[in-house]
Amino acid sequence: MEILSGDFFLLMIGGGAAAAAVASVFGAPLWLALVIFAVVSLVLVLGVRPLAKRALLSQDLELEDGARASIGKTAIVTQEVDPHGGRIKVGSDEWSALSQLPFERFTVGQTVRIVAIRGAHAIVATDLEIE
Repeated sequence: MEILSGDFFLLMIGGGAAAAAVASVFGAPLWLALVIFAVVSLVLVLGVRPLAKRALLSQDLELEDGARASIGKTAIVTQEVDPHGGRIKVGSDEWSALSQLPFERFTVGQTVRIVAIRGAHAIVATDLEIE
């Protein structure tokens, strides 16, 4: 349920239950285990939960991952790229590529910049900064 809610509430209650279970293992009577459960759960919900949620939500949600992270990177043409296809090398990865404009053709060894990702293809254009 905690995974579905992502609210950290049930996790904090579970921490209280774990503390009560440890107290019971060491011989605490039931009333004391219930008090420990209530106190630890309250401390976790009011003290730790806001910190955990803030830390989770403070992460940059705009981070790109996977293929989209390559947009803006430069690449080397390994097989001539035109509007119909070709291959480029980005770091140690090799990608299928298409030229951005219908009249553009890039020869082997030329440096290009990835401007978009369309399906399984990198869309590339002339990298004016490098040429």
